[in-house]
Amino acid sequence: MTLVLIHGVPETPAIWDDLIGHLHRPLTTLRLPGFGRGSGPALDGKEAYAAWLADELLALDGPIDVLAHDWGAHLATRAVTAYDVPVRSWATDVLGTWHPDNDWHPVARLWQSADGEAALRALRERDTAAIQRYYGVPAGGFADLLSARDMPRKLAEVLEAEHDDAMSTAILALYRSANANLHADWGRELPAASPAPGLVLSPTEHPPNNLRHTAEMAGKLGMRLAVLDGMGHSWMATHPAKVAPVLTDFWDSVTAGH
Repeated sequence: MTLVLIHGVPETPAIWDDLIGHLHRPLTTLRLPGFGRGSGPALDGKEAYAAWLADELLALDGPIDVLAHDWGAHLATRAVTAYDVPVRSWATDVLGTWHPDNDWHPVARLWQSADGEAALRALRERDTAAIQRYYGVPAGGFADLLSARDMPRKLAEVLEAEHDDAMSTAILALYRSANANLHADWGRELPAASPAPGLVLSPTEHPPNNLRHTAEMAGKLGMRLAVLDGMGHSWMATHPAKVAPVLTDFWDSVTAGH
């Protein structure tokens, strides 16, 4: 069995480095087009990314377990439920964002707005005055912004070094293709039940995470819910030793079920 790890926004596969050492199983990481230097151009919005992901998963030898985070999880949810991708299991941490009552968080709305290009350019150019104006926090660049929101500083610096024009373009393409929210189109097309065993991770200290919305969406699809107490957006980097047993228990249950 192969575990496939899919990162989010504004990230690269580096987010998984700390967790990988605790998983002890064959795995591969995917890099979304446009996310990181040398990864190629951005694609044209969320459906193009979901189709790309479906093709990538179909090209792998099965059986496949998917573990996806943030926008990678949105794309995995779409690929697993709308494309003919035969996964053994899948795990996501943002399914509550698909709830019909969800509103995008403030930074998402900023990037969806006409100020999106300027706001991301401010981060690339480390324009402290512009960063303060757009994000409302004193920061000298992407690393400052990410580390202030629970990401380990070393990882935040790695991601800052990868942030170029192509990544900014990719970020804007994804968020602007999901306006007003993910329920507006993709959410309405979700099946009555998950096509494969699923796990929904719900980090309690991630501000955009709404536990009620997450629980309702997990229940709708018949997926297991795991509440990650005291963890935030970067749970895989801040608490790898605590998350690994949760994931392993889920995968073991899938194996036992077969």
